[in-house]
Amino acid sequence: MITTDLTPGSPCWLDLGAPDVRAAAAFYGAVLGWEYQSMGESEDMQGGMFQKDGKTVAGLGKLTEEGARSAWMVYYTVTDADATTQAVERAGGTVRVAPRDLEDWGRMAQYSDPSGAQFAVWQPGTNAGFELADEPGSLSWTELLTTDTAAAKEFYGEVFGWQFGEMELPGGAGAYSLITPAGQPEERMQGGLMQLSEQDLALTDGRPYWHPVFAVSDCDAAVAAVTGNGGSVQMGPEDVEGVGRLAVCLDPSNADFVVLTAAGG
Repeated sequence: MITTDLTPGSPCWLDLGAPDVRAAAAFYGAVLGWEYQSMGESEDMQGGMFQKDGKTVAGLGKLTEEGARSAWMVYYTVTDADATTQAVERAGGTVRVAPRDLEDWGRMAQYSDPSGAQFAVWQPGTNAGFELADEPGSLSWTELLTTDTAAAKEFYGEVFGWQFGEMELPGGAGAYSLITPAGQPEERMQGGLMQLSEQDLALTDGRPYWHPVFAVSDCDAAVAAVTGNGGSVQMGPEDVEGVGRLAVCLDPSNADFVVLTAAGG
């Protein structure tokens, strides 16, 4: 499970780069019940924070990178962003944004793994990250869709010290690799790696990518809100034994995410 206890290597934040900040705020408000708190609407800065029940769950900003697609960026807690950057480079990754301080909130950096999947890290200062996780309307899992699970495990194992376990997918669809932070017990599993072909990664023209899984109390209701507010559904809703009922969705700008009602939830 994802928690807010700042275990190194665990998810601590996520933000969305959107071409239309106001439209994205309205969409996720309708789908996940989020309230948007703007931090500025000038030409130089558009963005703010999403909150659920008064607790910060994610960030939203204007997509400014030339040629980039709208997407969610997942951040992982580290104790030293500069040391992590060196580990990323040693392991064959690429530094997209070099470590930098965001006032006294903390220190961040963004990377691509050797296959091109983008992710980020956060070294906490006064701001630890999100304030709610593993509850309806918040992050409950992270998932990497990759063309080479073995290479991904080698890279992220070296960078974060992640532990990996395997589970068989229903219907003989292959194996799914489960991620647990270094030194943590299995009940702290926080994400997974799924191997797909380049053809299955049409959203990014074959490049592997991370996406977030958001807990919802009613998957079908969340999907109805997605499609009723200009989004679309790539897969589902469907029941997955031992996991729950889930759907892979796209927001109106084609940023992908999953909604999941956990089994027994």
